[in-house]
Amino acid sequence: MQHTISNSQLKVNIFDRGTEICSLKSVQSGTEYMWNGDPDIWGSHAPVLFPAIGSFKNDECTINGKVYNIPKHGFIRNNEDIALSHKTESALHFTLNYSEKTLAVFPFKFKFYISFELYGKKLVISHKVENLDDQEIHFSLGAHPAFKCPINNNEEYADYYLEFEKTEHAERTLLSPNGLISNETELILDNTNILNLTPTLFKDDALIFKNLKSKKVRLKSRTSDQVLTVSYSDFKYLGIWAKPNAPFICIEPWIGIADHENTDGDYLKKDGLIVLPKAEVFEASYEVEIEE
Repeated sequence: MQHTISNSQLKVNIFDRGTEICSLKSVQSGTEYMWNGDPDIWGSHAPVLFPAIGSFKNDECTINGKVYNIPKHGFIRNNEDIALSHKTESALHFTLNYSEKTLAVFPFKFKFYISFELYGKKLVISHKVENLDDQEIHFSLGAHPAFKCPINNNEEYADYYLEFEKTEHAERTLLSPNGLISNETELILDNTNILNLTPTLFKDDALIFKNLKSKKVRLKSRTSDQVLTVSYSDFKYLGIWAKPNAPFICIEPWIGIADHENTDGDYLKKDGLIVLPKAEVFEASYEVEIEE
């Protein structure tokens, strides 16, 4: 089932299962900005990443001495237990409470909130995690939205580039063959704010940036006027990814990261985790804005 919100500028569709944004359209031009989720290429649109980002070594981790199998990217993706709690013409609010099902893979008590709200040409995606446990809880939080690239039928992938908010001298953190974080890096942005998109840019998997100064990235074309901006001031890391030769680009704000290839499996030592004290609330949001 899909839920729709709209205003005079944008129309957005969101799956209730997993709360994935599956359509982001300009009302004025009718242009679609989200990837269509073709299952023969990559069958998702915009997974929500909680309480994990990326893969675990040997698909498992240890928390307080017990082994758990938290799924890759967590358990919000494709989750059918998320409930719509409130809806208006231009906003949707969803919640997920911890349950026996979540405790079996993630031994912390929480309430997860996610909302989608339209303001002019901007979609704001807000997350909130409430600690309902009698101890501090540990988790990651991120987003995995995939945008059409090229946006228009008369364009090529190589017409597009990412424009960062600030000039960057930034290395990517390389992944091991099984998708874990390695100690190796590669210089990607050499005192520039431009990253040209090519069909082979992601032949070695995602570009993972840990130390960008920029908190905004714009997807732009050299042959058209549309601009899509992702703003992510609450998020520490940024992932950029697509399947090689696929017509989309994922711009992914993250708090947290995959396991390191040399991890001993202790989840509480994992890089970038949010540590939330008892009875406290964590909030983070990002924005997608369209210019035409």
